[in-house]
Amino acid sequence: VQLQASGGGLVQAGGSLRLSCAASGRTFGTYAVAWFRQAPGKEREFVAGISRSGGWTDYADSLKARFTISRDDAENTVDLQMNSLKVDDTAIYYCAVRGGLHAYRQARDYDYWGQGTQVTVSS
Repeated sequence: VQLQASGGGLVQAGGSLRLSCAASGRTFGTYAVAWFRQAPGKEREFVAGISRSGGWTDYADSLKARFTISRDDAENTVDLQMNSLKVDDTAIYYCAVRGGLHAYRQARDYDYWGQGTQVTVSS
């Protein structure tokens, strides 16, 4: 499966962005999906995940109040709505899939990755 992340950009602190991850080659419906991010000089970290069915979601504790993950298997997309953005949210955001029911928090559990989309939040 090929993944394409989009929707990143430059936004002021307090603003919102909606990232989208589109799949080709195989439908999203067979995978659990997650978003990760990596800031300069930092390790890649889990942001949010959604189960294969879409009935279960998980978020990094510090992001739960501001970020929402959703999936549309008919459109073969998984979105990440990010609100009240902070300068610390600046990073490259990656979507990833794993062939299982649930999304896990460890990057090593994922089979395929998108190329990433840059999110920059200015003060």
